[in-house]
Amino acid sequence: MNRAIDPVLVEPVRDALARPLHDLRISVIDRCNFRCPYCMPEDRYAHDHVFLPKDERLRFEEIERIARAFVALGVRKLRLTGGEPLLRRDLHVLVRQLAQIADVEDLALTTNGTLLARQAQALRDAGLKRLTVSLDSLDPATFRQLCGGRGEVAEVLDGIAAAERAGFARIKINCVVLRGVNDAQVPDLVEHFRGTGHIVRFIEYMDVGTVNGWDPARVVPSAELRARIAERWPLRTLDSNYRGEVAQRHALVDGSAEIGFISAVSQPFCGDCSRARLSADGKLYTCLFAKAGFDLRGPLRAGASDVEVQALIAQRWSARRDRYSELRARQRATGNNERVEMYEIGG
Repeated sequence: MNRAIDPVLVEPVRDALARPLHDLRISVIDRCNFRCPYCMPEDRYAHDHVFLPKDERLRFEEIERIARAFVALGVRKLRLTGGEPLLRRDLHVLVRQLAQIADVEDLALTTNGTLLARQAQALRDAGLKRLTVSLDSLDPATFRQLCGGRGEVAEVLDGIAAAERAGFARIKINCVVLRGVNDAQVPDLVEHFRGTGHIVRFIEYMDVGTVNGWDPARVVPSAELRARIAERWPLRTLDSNYRGEVAQRHALVDGSAEIGFISAVSQPFCGDCSRARLSADGKLYTCLFAKAGFDLRGPLRAGASDVEVQALIAQRWSARRDRYSELRARQRATGNNERVEMYEIGG
């Protein structure tokens, strides 16, 4: 097998709105073992839904080559997503390959946690630096409701415990909040993870994809959640770690926890967005709400060189004007709401 070499570093690329390319989210598989209603509801993705066949997914060496091309253009953060990425066999092998790319400052993975207990140590040993675990409720019944009846909260907590033993510190715990479903349980998550060093982040329910039945009435604005939490634990604002960070950071005044709020509906942050997404079938998406992707797998398998792949990515990013969250109301009013489904490109 011909292994890719690091492409020649070039001037960091910027899009048409002067936003840099800094983060790449890599979907390694479109399959998921959950059927969360805000992403992949069971009634639209039943047991017999046809996902990508193996030969249409990017191979590990192809992902590595594309990642190197992105790094040459300024990317410094790589995040592995799905579907559920831990369904991809031997994922630690890919982690090891990506961890060896020069200039990658952060290598992370987002998972629902149910398969984490058996893989955490191998991922850590391979070079994975950070973990984000999705956990929408600690209540077993609510958890089952929000995962489509396909998992148990105890499995996720076991996965987090295994990750801690493997050496992962300051794990991010992501919770999508839906009014009338799990919003009353937000304090329970804060209480559970106080003192652990982990960061709990609350995400506004977004209109990703086309099948999640998004209803703005079910969105709980971050400001409302902050007020609820502050009634019990006073909060103080923290500075962002870097420009373009999606979460607004806060800390409990007593120092026992950091809390984040991702407010793409009530406070869009498109202006600083530096994230590209690579789907499992090798398409580049320049926005979570994009209608279509740009094929990189085809040119790669047709023999494109590393420099040619870099040029394709740079050309696509340079033309980027996406800012859906800022234009949400206007675009939804047109009635043309076709968008890529979240399970295809991760969060």
